[in-house]
Amino acid sequence: MRPRSGPTVQHRVLAARLRILREQAGISLRAAADALGAHPATVRRIERAETGLDVRQVTELLRCYGAPPRIAEPILAGLGAANLPGWWHRWRDTMEGWQQDVIGVESSASLVRTWHPALVPELLRTPDYAAGLDRMRYPDDGPDRIERRVELLRERQRRLCERGTALWALFPAVALLTRVGGPETMAGQRRALAAAMEQQHVTVQVVPLDHPPHAMTGMPPLHLLRVPAPEIGDQAVLETPGVRVDLVHEPEAVMAHRIRLDAACAAAPPPETPLPDPAAG
Repeated sequence: MRPRSGPTVQHRVLAARLRILREQAGISLRAAADALGAHPATVRRIERAETGLDVRQVTELLRCYGAPPRIAEPILAGLGAANLPGWWHRWRDTMEGWQQDVIGVESSASLVRTWHPALVPELLRTPDYAAGLDRMRYPDDGPDRIERRVELLRERQRRLCERGTALWALFPAVALLTRVGGPETMAGQRRALAAAMEQQHVTVQVVPLDHPPHAMTGMPPLHLLRVPAPEIGDQAVLETPGVRVDLVHEPEAVMAHRIRLDAACAAAPPPETPLPDPAAG
């Protein structure tokens, strides 16, 4: 069974298929649990990809739902891969629980849209900028632990680039004035942003300091993740810094966040606009 490190998309897809089969068969959680000799919460955890997919349990659920071989066999054949830990498993000692869930979705996303109200969005940060933030956020952590976090970020960025995942970032110009680290760190971050804007799969919009309020003004960091799997709808990640991070699945809630971000992007200067020069402010 897969060591706990947050479910991969393969795991989420199979879990969603089991839920869909149960609902299509008109079988309650209680009836499915009775077939397993377990509590309904066990079935709910299986369907939410909160636990490993046990072959015996999945086989019994498929039998209970009356799934024909053409449907059951691909699910059973996919259990091995779904139970493998995600690539990020080796960094889980430096990660919070929500990060494992988010990276599990991000790692198969075809599109990542991100907004940050005050800083350069995470997936566009340089190692020096990311390390500078971590030294402030985790003052009790030593250099080795901070470097492991930065290493994880670099690997996330590398994999997104390798897969050609589209990245669309929106943030205010104040992020370029908020000094993280020294002048060299900020100059390097600015150069990295300018280079990113030249990449075909990256879209960057910066809201000027004198821009009027827009739909995302005052909103906490938000990320929208699109996965090319029909069983999994778009996901929203809403951060409340220092408090909590929510991975939002409900289609109506995700749509509301998307509409708000769409409006803000439409109001912002177009992506081709050069980065504002902090020295000119």
